Amino acid sequence: MTVVPPPVTMRPPQPDAVPASSPVLRRAAATEAPARTLVRVTQPDLMRRAILERTRGRLVIAAFGFAGLFGAVALKLAMATVLNPAEGRRAAALSRPPAPAAEAPVARATVTDRNGEILAVSLPLTALYANPRQIDNPGEVADRLRRVLPQLDRERLVARLTGERQFAYIARALTPREVAQVNALGIPGLHFEEAERRYFPQGRTAAHIIGGVDVDGQGIAGVERFHDERLRTQANERLRLSLDIRVQLALRDAVQRGITEFNGIGGAGVVMDVHTGEVLAMVSLPDYDANDVGAATVDQRFNRVTVGVYEPGSTFKLLTAAMALDYGTVQPWGGYDASRPIRVGRHEINDYRGKNRWLALPEILAYSSNLASAHMAAAVGVNRHREFMQRMGMTSRMRIEIPETALPLVPGQRTWRELNTMTIGFGHGISVTPLHVATAGATIVNGGILRQPTILWQQPGVEREGTRVLSERTSDLMRRFMRLVVTDGSGRSAEVPGYFVGGKTGTAQKTGPRGGYLENKRIAAFVGAFPMHAPRYAIYVMVDEPKPNARSHGFATAGWVAAPAAGMVVQRIAPILGMLPEPATPEIQRALAAPMNGRGIPGIAVPAATTPRPAARPAAQPAAPRPAATPAAATPQREAGLAPR
Repeated sequence: MTVVPPPVTMRPPQPDAVPASSPVLRRAAATEAPARTLVRVTQPDLMRRAILERTRGRLVIAAFGFAGLFGAVALKLAMATVLNPAEGRRAAALSRPPAPAAEAPVARATVTDRNGEILAVSLPLTALYANPRQIDNPGEVADRLRRVLPQLDRERLVARLTGERQFAYIARALTPREVAQVNALGIPGLHFEEAERRYFPQGRTAAHIIGGVDVDGQGIAGVERFHDERLRTQANERLRLSLDIRVQLALRDAVQRGITEFNGIGGAGVVMDVHTGEVLAMVSLPDYDANDVGAATVDQRFNRVTVGVYEPGSTFKLLTAAMALDYGTVQPWGGYDASRPIRVGRHEINDYRGKNRWLALPEILAYSSNLASAHMAAAVGVNRHREFMQRMGMTSRMRIEIPETALPLVPGQRTWRELNTMTIGFGHGISVTPLHVATAGATIVNGGILRQPTILWQQPGVEREGTRVLSERTSDLMRRFMRLVVTDGSGRSAEVPGYFVGGKTGTAQKTGPRGGYLENKRIAAFVGAFPMHAPRYAIYVMVDEPKPNARSHGFATAGWVAAPAAGMVVQRIAPILGMLPEPATPEIQRALAAPMNGRGIPGIAVPAATTPRPAARPAAQPAAPRPAATPAAATPQREAGLAPR
């Protein structure tokens, strides 16, 4: 809007007015002119000035804001770089989203123990191979490669780089630095391949069970071979074994100590759940590093638990007693005469430091009488004895999830005579693996159910299939008698207060390659279970060819060698397995009461049919020899020299 000034009206001068040309008038006009000057501001100018004022205020506010912002940034930079440098890097790391776990594809599943500890795992790696057709100067290439990989043999390397082949491995496993160094050589004809390597973090521990793989990743022994297809086809699903690596280490340490103390050549051990048949530990010594199986000797690779077959010695008296009780040929406190040797032809069966009197069944086991055990087996009879051994699995391979198992050495059906029954009754004339003996011990104490051993983890609360081979009454009586062996017999060294260990010692001479017994070469073993009033775990410990020492007073029998090692195992593994020592309560005492003479047992009545001295034949009449010849492998040569304890 434009303001138009009003028109100026010219007025005539007054009569007394000073002339316009007068100097006075001009000076006055000059003096008063500024005061009379009027500046007229238009409306657009006023609006423009108002806008400028508002803009200036906003700029001031923005300037203060930016100043504060830059000040905060400067302060933060000073703190991150000068005052506390690490905090900034830590905050930056935390602010980044976590990267997803990189799982390299592997061709073989991981194997773990029952608690998730890794026993075997495949790790990705880079392999180096060559195409010899693309290599012009093999000697020069070999020299250049050896500057980076000095472990390679030059002659073998040149041979691999020469020829008309199109593929030859140079190195199976390269580190990232070696890959970069080889790549920097820029040699045509060298190529990299993504591969994997099987690694066994536990080294020697459980090496015979885990086994191993070849250079191509194929299983060659143990679990790796038995479950080869499953490990390859289900690579993303872990294979969980029943082993407990803590129990395995404790068992290995105890067996090794027994070998070292008595200068043995080897040993074996087993810990098994008596109700499920799960093997928690299996040790064979000497062993080897599973990561370097190529450096292992034949003896180190030999699995004494499942492949080694030995005469079990007096540990087999448990089977003889259980068989006689189950068939009813002897009552719990019946017995047999052990005062006179048994002569068969030119052979003689005798006791080692025997009592030379009639022995009740608990005494036969506690004092480990060969004579009474032979009479007891003969009373059962050859046919029933052989059938019982078959039922207990003593004549066939143990079905366990590793391929290395051995067939027991037993007399044939046509050659199994009464003499064989008598010698097998006290553990001679038959050879089985330690796993056979451990499984039999678990069967005797668990209520009489035979379950094949397994090294695969079993779901808790799920009962495994088994076969009843003994009555519950027989199992209950045998638990009492096995406890007597430890409290009053040859197994005293296996006692661990609060765990009520029971078992049986066994010492047997080793047989030579031609069937005869070797002088001063023996097997010392102990088989048992704990706690005997409510058995949970069976245990077997064996030392191969122990030698006497000063501490053992010149003896190298199982009572001095294997029983202490078994006690050490129980003492160490029981807390690991969540078992605390218990006081000898009246209930436990009643569950285990079994005096040697059978009298005064709380809660148990001796059967009325029991006679003071039942025997297979009159005590004064020795076993008559059979006209048929007995195989040399099943015939003892001099039983008087055996050490049954």
